[in-house]
Amino acid sequence: MLKSVAIVTGASSGIGRATAVRLARDFGAIVLVAKGAHDLEGAAAEVREAGADALAVQQDLSLPVSADAVVKATLDRFGRIDALVNVAGAVPGLDLFEMSDEQWDAGMALKFHGARRLTLRAWDALKASRGSVVFVSGNAAEQPKAAQAAVAAINAAIEALAKAFSERGVADGVQVNSVSPGAVMTGRRLGMLEKAAGARGITLDEMKAAFLKTAGIARFGEASEIAELMAFAVSPAARWMTGTVLRMDGGELKSV
Repeated sequence: MLKSVAIVTGASSGIGRATAVRLARDFGAIVLVAKGAHDLEGAAAEVREAGADALAVQQDLSLPVSADAVVKATLDRFGRIDALVNVAGAVPGLDLFEMSDEQWDAGMALKFHGARRLTLRAWDALKASRGSVVFVSGNAAEQPKAAQAAVAAINAAIEALAKAFSERGVADGVQVNSVSPGAVMTGRRLGMLEKAAGARGITLDEMKAAFLKTAGIARFGEASEIAELMAFAVSPAARWMTGTVLRMDGGELKSV
């Protein structure tokens, strides 16, 4: 019997890595995709320790050729795709009036177009397995601010893209949803907080406390918590849920 197979992008660190390791409990094989080799093999080793086979695929998903390469590597090794979790895509948190065209294009190329192309290339295999797709957006899609204009615009575009794929998925038997995390304490977020603390001349702990107060939340989230939500989204228990945005943000988003 062929193993069930999940592809996770952005899998070398943060939410992507936590998701790949968590899905190892439910899938027979995990394909871990990341731009850099740094920590990718380490993440694959964690997946194997968790009980699943693992394939590490180093690809820059902002490049058009990468989607074909990821799907080919997956099908050549495992012969099927049962789930695709599109995590990759850190977008610069820069002010609307400071971002260059090149920075806008880079954010769209990886997070939006990278996920779009990979989902398109994997679609036939997902149809064959009646599989699931998850896109990752973020709270900024619903509360755009000038200081994080690209984050908001690209996350909103991701949620719209997921909705569009979900409509086709109803006919093709492919489940498609998006997950919107709030303030999760990843290495990238820690670096942002350290930079902000330095700019304000305060300690890191003071910066963390100020952030939590402004966001109106009790604590930062953990990557493992988002990974659990991802696992639910691609599980049989969630099968009738499609075209939905699943939020986990500690209560930060206040709109109805």
